[in-house]
Amino acid sequence: MTAELELVGARASYGSVEVLHGVTMALPAGTIVALVGRNGAGKSTVLRCLAGLVRLRSGSVRWEGVDINDRSPYERAAAGMTLVPDRQGVFATLTVRENLALVAPDGDLDPALAVFPELADRMGQRAGTLSGGEQQMLALSRAFLRPGRVLLLDEVSLGLSPALTMRVYEALRQLVAEGRVIVMVEQYLEDVLRFARVVYVLTRGEVSFAGEPAELRAGLAESGAPTE
Repeated sequence: MTAELELVGARASYGSVEVLHGVTMALPAGTIVALVGRNGAGKSTVLRCLAGLVRLRSGSVRWEGVDINDRSPYERAAAGMTLVPDRQGVFATLTVRENLALVAPDGDLDPALAVFPELADRMGQRAGTLSGGEQQMLALSRAFLRPGRVLLLDEVSLGLSPALTMRVYEALRQLVAEGRVIVMVEQYLEDVLRFARVVYVLTRGEVSFAGEPAELRAGLAESGAPTE
């Protein structure tokens, strides 16, 4: 598979603490790519590096073979890269409708409400007063209102019921069928392995596994490690 987006030898730090140690990943179009690993492994940092929110100390981000290290987060977003940083990505003092309108200035909210009809009854409510699960729905709405060419999703299932998580995954699969690349950080390995075609496991800022879900399952089965 040809990579739409790549990290090549990426090193990144917060202050003096290096959190990514030469990470290389190839992220193909038309594919859900899962980033999994323990808390603090560097998964969310990978998304932020791709989006331009964290600058690399060395290495590069390449989009269709072009080095985009010097492009700002705004320029990457304008070119079709969308980061959904979990429910922290909502504007707490704005209403649900106002949050959605920021992402869909044409006023067409149907793509989001088709996935999250629960939000239709919350349009006039301030986002900060929503439940955790409702805030996550609102944050994820931007994935469907402005899907772009690349979707970077952090903790899709956070605060969502298992049934709602599956609904989101099915909707994301439709976006992938249209040729997008979706990179997902997920806390529940079993859920994401049902939908991902490529999996990267991060361990202490390094890639410890890269391959297909079936390969990872086989390795976990041999070691006796759980997939939940």
